Amino acid sequence: MRNDERFEIERAFDLLPHIVGSSWAVIWFRLNKIKNPTREEYRKKVLEYLKMMEPVFESYKTDNLTEIVKYIELRKQEEYQKIISGTNIEVEKRYNRYIDYG
Repeated sequence: MRNDERFEIERAFDLLPHIVGSSWAVIWFRLNKIKNPTREEYRKKVLEYLKMMEPVFESYKTDNLTEIVKYIELRKQEEYQKIISGTNIEVEKRYNRYIDYG
């Protein structure tokens, strides 16, 4: 698969964890008045909201586009692991900001 064919998927997976996952997680914690979740609790909630995007991630499976489907699955698993392990820098920044400013 050429780089230009996966460029938009790469950008989406670069942004979705903190734009969707962290944003929705922060809203959930605020509404539930949880000001100091642990990092682990925060990461799990981020992942929970990001996984709600699964129907989008699976949307090409019906179009017989096996190369992009494989790439999406690979990137998805990488991003999930980065969130849980604490190596997604943007998610960690969002956690720190929430703890500092609630």
